[in-house]
Amino acid sequence: MTSQTIIDPPEDGHVLNGKASPTTLSLNLTINGRDHALDVEPRVTLLDALRDRLHLSGTKKGCDQGQCGACTVHVDGERVLACLTLAAQVEGRSITTIEGLADEDGTLHAVQAAFLDQDAFQCGYCTPGQIMSAVACIREGHAGSDEEIREYMAGNLCRCGAYPNIVAAVRHAAQELRS
Repeated sequence: MTSQTIIDPPEDGHVLNGKASPTTLSLNLTINGRDHALDVEPRVTLLDALRDRLHLSGTKKGCDQGQCGACTVHVDGERVLACLTLAAQVEGRSITTIEGLADEDGTLHAVQAAFLDQDAFQCGYCTPGQIMSAVACIREGHAGSDEEIREYMAGNLCRCGAYPNIVAAVRHAAQELRS
C-alpha cells in the first residue's frame, strides 16, 4: 500500500506545477469619477475592493449573498449588487457609490435630501443601498406610484421597518427631480 500525501491548496486556491502561484489582476477602475489602479485576485468582489482596498466604506456588507441590497452601487448608471459582482467584471466601466452621489460642493442629491426630510432611516445600515437603489428606481421611471416604488425597491431590505418613510422619500425625490 502506497502512502498518499495530501497537500492543502494555498489560500488563494491556485497551484501551478505543485507550487503555490499567487494570481493577481491589475485593474483600473473608475469610481466616483476618479481612476484607481488595483492589483487583486480574480475572485475579489467589487464590494471587497471598494471597502477593503479603496476604503470606501459607505457601501455596506450585509448578507454577502445578494439578498439584502445593502451593497447596491451603480455601474454605468445601472444598479448592481457589489457583493455578487467581481471587481474584474467592471474594469473600464463607470462605478458610482454613495460617496459619489452628492455634488463636489457637498450639496446632497435629491434622494439623499428626501431621505433626511422624510426620516427614511432608523439604524442607517441599509440607507446607502436604499438610496442608490432609489436613485436608479427614479431614473428607470419606476416611481409613478407607491406600489411601483415598493415593487422596484423590493430588493433592498430594512431590518428596522422604515419602509413607509422610504417610499415617501422616493416619491418626494421623484417629484423634486421632475420639477
